[in-house]
This record gives sequence, C-alpha cells and structure tokens, in this order.
Amino acid sequence: MRKHFYSFILSLFILGIFSCKKNTKSQQNDIENKTVLKIPEGMVLIKGGKFQQGALDEDDAAMHHEKPRHTVTLKSFLIDITEVTNKQFQKFINETGYITLAERPVDWEEIKKQLPPGTQKPHDSLLQPGSLVFKERPNGVKNLYDFSQWWLWKKGANWKHPNGPKSDIIGKENHPVVHIAYEDAIAYCKWAKRDLPTEAQWEYAARGNTTSICYWGNDIINVANFANTYTGVFPQKNNKSDGYVYTSPVASYPPNSNGLYDTSGNVWEWTSDWYDPKYYQKIKDKNIINPMGPNNPINTRNEKVIKGGSFLCNVSYCASYRISSRMGNSLDSSSNHKGFRTVINLE
Repeated sequence: MRKHFYSFILSLFILGIFSCKKNTKSQQNDIENKTVLKIPEGMVLIKGGKFQQGALDEDDAAMHHEKPRHTVTLKSFLIDITEVTNKQFQKFINETGYITLAERPVDWEEIKKQLPPGTQKPHDSLLQPGSLVFKERPNGVKNLYDFSQWWLWKKGANWKHPNGPKSDIIGKENHPVVHIAYEDAIAYCKWAKRDLPTEAQWEYAARGNTTSICYWGNDIINVANFANTYTGVFPQKNNKSDGYVYTSPVASYPPNSNGLYDTSGNVWEWTSDWYDPKYYQKIKDKNIINPMGPNNPINTRNEKVIKGGSFLCNVSYCASYRISSRMGNSLDSSSNHKGFRTVINLE
C-alpha cells in the first residue's frame, strides 16, 4: 500500500515538472503572441535568439574595437522600424515643454570643470546655446584623423534649426531628429515609456538574417543604393549621387530582413551601453545573456556607444554603415548627424 502511495506521489511529482516546463514555454509563447497583437504602430517584434556580435573576419574596414566576434543571447524585444522623426519629437516637446541640451543657456561654471585649470572664460557672445554642424572643406584636410577640421560649433543650431539659426525643419517632418544629446534621448524614452536599445539589441536587430558585412551584403561599392552616406571625396565634396547632402526622410532606402530602415547611414543612433574599446576582448569567452555593456565609463568623457553611421560616412574615411561598426560619443555632445530609435523590452 505504502509502495503504491509513493509511486503515486512520484508520478504526480514528475507530471508536475513536465507540466511546469510546458506551461513556462506556453506562457512565453503567449506573451509573444499577445505582444504581436499589441505592437505599437511603427515598431516590430524581434524574436529572441543567439548571434555572433562583432566584425566579420573578411571585413577589411573593421576597427580593433569591433573585434573579436563573440556569442550573445537576447530575449525578445520591440524596436522602432525607423529613427525617431522630427514629427515624433515635436509631439514630445509639445506635451512636455522639454528643452534640449543644445537649446539651453551655456553654463561656464560647468564647462570649465572639463577644461585645464586656469582656462580663461570666453567672451559672453561666444557662450551661447548651439551645437556641432558639419562643414565641407573644399581644399581638403591634412589629417583625416583630426575630425575637428570639419566640425563647426554653430550658435543657434539645434533640432529645430539643424544647420544653424537660418535653417528649419519645415517640410522635413519625416526626417530623423538630430542634435540630440544622450539626456535628450533618455527624456524622450521616459515620456514614450520606452528605452534606448542596448548595443547588442541594436546590432542583432540590424543584422537580421544576414551573415554579411552590411545588411544588403558585402558589396560596399554600391552603398548609395542602400544607405544615405557621403558620396564623393570626404570631406571635400559630396557629389549627391544618393540624392542627399544631409539627412534623408526615414525609410528612403530598402529595409533589412527585419523590416528596419536606416540601420546604415542617415544618422548615428544612441545606445544605452557605456563605451569601452576593449569590451569585446573582456567578454569574448562568455556566452552572455542580454548584455548591458560595461558597468561604468572608462574615462571622464563619459561616452556611450553609438551605432549605424550617418550621412557623413564614406568608404575612404570610416565606412561606419557596416553592421558591426561602433563609436563612443560623449553624453553632452550633439550634432546634426546624431539621433536615435527606441525599444520596448518584453518582461
């Protein structure tokens, strides 16, 4: 009798284990299926999975901080199909009254903390709100590694005036919003009840089902057919062979296999990860689930990873329209080629 009782209990126990496993899997499927039905307009579901993050061996343009390739596992999430547009950002501004970093009065006391001791205060006429704007150099430059040669601090440049105070966004409602500093992107995310993608999420979504260097393949000669980049001789003359000098309307080029637009070119996109050029080396032997990047910044510049390249990427300079390309960008830095897109993490 007791033997049969124990057998009965054991059977229930085993049945319970398998039932729990089945229910857990079923619940996960239910979550994703219900999420599919409730996907916000303009977003797409990226099913979780495992992928190889980082530069391909055959990628001759890859930089050291894109290596080595390493295994990453991600849970499912939703991501914007396009970069956040001027129209979407305008709605956020209208509802919150938020003022972007590029529009705020310049605080000299804050700035001098980042400068060498004893630095003299500039004239007040120079301490005006503004942001960085690209300026072509028709006569060329001496050193392509000195990016300060083609960037100009322009007073009055901000998201409403992308190329300076005399410019505007009328008719450009469907262009990606630019001059966005990290805290501006975070403020938008809080309002929209979303997050910035992690670097791994961004690259996983951008890669889709391809194993190529770029989302369209390994052919970078015809990049103008697939991305808004700098066509011509950088930074001397953009020949406009792709139809644009600055930003283009979102979704002007073919989507990747996940249905995402502009994961190559147009504007750089913020991620939530701190930037460390040696981060891939540190995690190369680990199969990390949902990596969040380094725990802390590696220097006083407090840089976050940006992905995707912009309308300034050129094959002779950085070729950052490649999927694995990554850069570090200071939190308080904004410019007319930097924007973002958002994600919703599925719990």
